[in-house]
Amino acid sequence: MLQVRNINKVYSGRKAFRALTDLSLTIREGEFVGIMGPSGSGKTTLLNVISTIDMPSSGQILINGSNPYKLRKNKLAAFRRQQLGFVFQEFHLIETLTIGENIILPLTLDGVRVSEMEERLSSIIQKLGIKDIRDNSIFEVSRGQQQRAAIARAIIHRPSLLLADEPTGNLDSKASRHVMETLQQINETDRTTMMMVTHDPIAASYCHRVIFIKDGMLYNEIVQGQNRSAFYQKIINAIALLGGDANEFSTIRV
Repeated sequence: MLQVRNINKVYSGRKAFRALTDLSLTIREGEFVGIMGPSGSGKTTLLNVISTIDMPSSGQILINGSNPYKLRKNKLAAFRRQQLGFVFQEFHLIETLTIGENIILPLTLDGVRVSEMEERLSSIIQKLGIKDIRDNSIFEVSRGQQQRAAIARAIIHRPSLLLADEPTGNLDSKASRHVMETLQQINETDRTTMMMVTHDPIAASYCHRVIFIKDGMLYNEIVQGQNRSAFYQKIINAIALLGGDANEFSTIRV
């Protein structure tokens, strides 16, 4: 579904900086994959390159067999809008719109019929447990509810790939758990392919696989198996082996 082939990213300047070096990975359809590593390891650069926000210096990105970087500007914008979904640490909800209006915004931009927008909205807010707040402003709901609304907006157009950048970074432990359970449910029921950058080992433990990056290169990879608690411990052990400042990773929450 997603193929990253020998990606390099070099930022020019007085002193050139190499953020990614010959990095390759594959994510199969329906997988939920976490990306972890110390600050400055290249995680966000990788996410930006895959999301077409930042062009690689060399290498190839294929999403469902298509290379988005070969598309013209207008077709690239349509590809990004229709094939990709985005969830960020900051929710990026529009203050002047209600929760429901924020969620259907991608469908509005694509000119979807009002009846279909209403049908999709009703279904998704029921699934994510935010039906009761569809007419609320973003100031009237909790941060956890805001993030679930952002997730709903990211998947309402049924993207091929959902990209999440620290989705629990601004949430307390209870809201973080609800958000990760929501993402897990979407992945399992809708088979939505997901890639999530995170510093949080608990959030990462909801993934099928976790890929570790260090100094812009692949460092290690671990697979969940049947027991999420055991997988969590494997993640903690991998972080210890990865080195770096422990404060770069989220505090363990219980």
